[in-house]
Amino acid sequence: MLTKLLFVSCVVNLVVSQRMIRRLSNEKSTRNNVDSSSKNEVLSNVLLSTPELVRKYGYPVEEHTVQTEDGYLLTHFRIPHGRTNSTTRGRRPIILQHGLLGASDLWILMGREKSLGLILADAGFDVWLTNIRGNRHSHKHVRLSTNSAQFWNFSWHEMGVYDMPATIDHILATTGQKRLYYVGHSMGTTMFFVMTSMRPEYNDKLRLGIALAPVAFLWKPSHQLLQATIPARRQIARMLTSAGIWELFPYNKRFANLTGNMCRVGAPTHELCVLAYYIAYGDDSQQLNKTLLPVYVAHLLAGGSTKTVIHYSQIIESGKFQQFDYGPIKNKAYYGQPSAPDYDLKKITTPVSLHYGESDLVLNPEGVKYLSKQLPNVAAISQDLPRKFNHIDLVLANEGRPLVFDRILKLTEIY
Repeated sequence: MLTKLLFVSCVVNLVVSQRMIRRLSNEKSTRNNVDSSSKNEVLSNVLLSTPELVRKYGYPVEEHTVQTEDGYLLTHFRIPHGRTNSTTRGRRPIILQHGLLGASDLWILMGREKSLGLILADAGFDVWLTNIRGNRHSHKHVRLSTNSAQFWNFSWHEMGVYDMPATIDHILATTGQKRLYYVGHSMGTTMFFVMTSMRPEYNDKLRLGIALAPVAFLWKPSHQLLQATIPARRQIARMLTSAGIWELFPYNKRFANLTGNMCRVGAPTHELCVLAYYIAYGDDSQQLNKTLLPVYVAHLLAGGSTKTVIHYSQIIESGKFQQFDYGPIKNKAYYGQPSAPDYDLKKITTPVSLHYGESDLVLNPEGVKYLSKQLPNVAAISQDLPRKFNHIDLVLANEGRPLVFDRILKLTEIY
């Protein structure tokens, strides 16, 4: 989500502080306690893409291209079965949808035993690791160039209205199943709420929606950097538009390699990366695997549109879950009214499970509770996670399996 932008900012600002680097370099280093083979294993994952990581861990992987109604070409990766059972017949499909500026690799970064994507494959699911328009895997359109403003004229609204419906139709046609499960993290949940409210016929194609760090009503986020920048959102948006900056943080292999090496255990800047991670995502929840931090940061930025971030800043400022606000005159042309319409969450009939951490700096627990009251069919709401569980812990927590993933598996036994 927006925390990814904040994390990059934190890393840059901390690393340029030479005083902090000298101080940390003089402190007792942990580099001698880290096995060299373990270091090499971690660093070898820094530059691997989703299918390369899947194959490395011993799983089959397929690449699927899906064309949306408005011409975007999405690349998704399918893990049709686990390591020990090659049967695909009768497996229930499940979508894992990443968040803002991310990509499908999010779900497999922790390896065989701790990554949700691989856990689900071994548990008997047909796993689909999906990618939104504009990220490193979905950078194409049938006629538009990525150098044009028109290509980047989208936010999570279009992802929910076009990307996910096309993806679901493709998966059901490929598997022969009638319904599937949906797991979204952060923006992945926003897309789900948009799709099921704007295109309610897709409720019938879903067994269960699982929302990890659900993003709809972003009331008064406690993140200090967000609090400082949101009041200036209109000026920032105008500045980016004037400068022709339509894409934010596209994936860059050199940058991924650089940050991966900066954040490895034993590097003089490792603790700076850890500190930046906590500043961006939340206090030390004791759930961060510091050894894997280089892999996390290298895969953190996969690109996205500026408009997507602007749309989030809009709903933070307004406190409403609504479509993109173009201003009174353009809104009249787009929507037939001077204000941006709210999404009608009462149209979401799919059972929805909500999971969030109390130390999430982006989400306000009151906003999640309000969301739960707007949804007609709440299957579960997790309120007993560790107190310091933060925004990214829902996917990358060291104890994610017993605290979150096992709950997901239990819910799929019911729905």
